[in-house]
Amino acid sequence: MDGTGTAPRKGTVTQRAIERIKAMIADGRLEPGQRLPTERDLAAELGISRSSMREAIRALTVLGVLEARHGSGIYVTRLWAGDLLETFGVVADLSRGERLAELLEVRRVLESAATALAAARITPDRLAEAGEHLAAMEATDDPDELLAHDLAFHRVIAVAAGNETMAALLEGLSSRTFRARVRRGYEEDGALARTRHEHAAIHRALAARDPEAARAAAAAHVGGVEQWLRQSPES
Repeated sequence: MDGTGTAPRKGTVTQRAIERIKAMIADGRLEPGQRLPTERDLAAELGISRSSMREAIRALTVLGVLEARHGSGIYVTRLWAGDLLETFGVVADLSRGERLAELLEVRRVLESAATALAAARITPDRLAEAGEHLAAMEATDDPDELLAHDLAFHRVIAVAAGNETMAALLEGLSSRTFRARVRRGYEEDGALARTRHEHAAIHRALAARDPEAARAAAAAHVGGVEQWLRQSPES
């Protein structure tokens, strides 16, 4: 980043410094949890000015690749997908119109895949947890409660799929703000009973350990919202 807070332009010295540090991590010269050399030593090693190195470190810290520990130095983070993809949710929160519909299309693909994987891998405890959220959705008409249990229901499935990166992407596409915006209008069109039915179909497929039925049920659920959104003038 430069002094204005914007991302460094591709091809700038700062951007090249970012790429060099990323390469050091990718090839194992810097491991997760390892302390970086001092700013001075790293700049000298890479042949880059200290100011550019400082900006590169700042940018990678914002992205969750590096972290500053007070009094200790700069370290490579755990590099967990959930941390690195944390800013992905901002895109979903701020998108409108066709871009919002495109994000739902991505979510439909990922949600279908995750639900199919979960059908094969979900544990009895996680299946019971999803069932509890389903029962809570059936028992309330309060929009906030519905949204909370809806989010939790899908989060249990994403975790049960056993793919951390996929779960992190779905988390970004399922932020409370994003889901609230979409669901508010969708439910005003009288779709609440249908969404409850769709969640129940997903849970039945999970309980039956049927990946293809789970994939189809998840695709139908997200696809219905996606279709509404593409037809809605308010999105």
